[in-house]
Amino acid sequence: MNKEKVLVIGASENEARFSNKAIKLLKSKGYDVFAVGRKEGVVDDVVIHSKPIPLAGVDTISLYLRPENQKEYSNYIDSVHPKRVIFNPGAEHPEFADQLNAKGIKTEDACTLVLLNMGAF
Repeated sequence: MNKEKVLVIGASENEARFSNKAIKLLKSKGYDVFAVGRKEGVVDDVVIHSKPIPLAGVDTISLYLRPENQKEYSNYIDSVHPKRVIFNPGAEHPEFADQLNAKGIKTEDACTLVLLNMGAF
């Protein structure tokens, strides 16, 4: 089992949301999953925090926020020092991606669910 640490930002308890499906699929594939969203909740034993939580050693952030909602999380993302940020469909933000790349953080416009199902995560 994989123990890479993944942070889902924009997490939701709503089962129709892709962030919810991603949390479940990440957990089923053995990832160590953390979540931050607008509302507190729980998805497959993963607590969704309504405020940023201190984390270290994050491999990937899976971002499910529209560009206009990303600014409030930019300092938090910097503080987490992820190796990679995935901008899921609807979250694509080239300027923010360029800022992250300049700090040595890899970025990808992709769908976490597709990457996981293809074995390319």
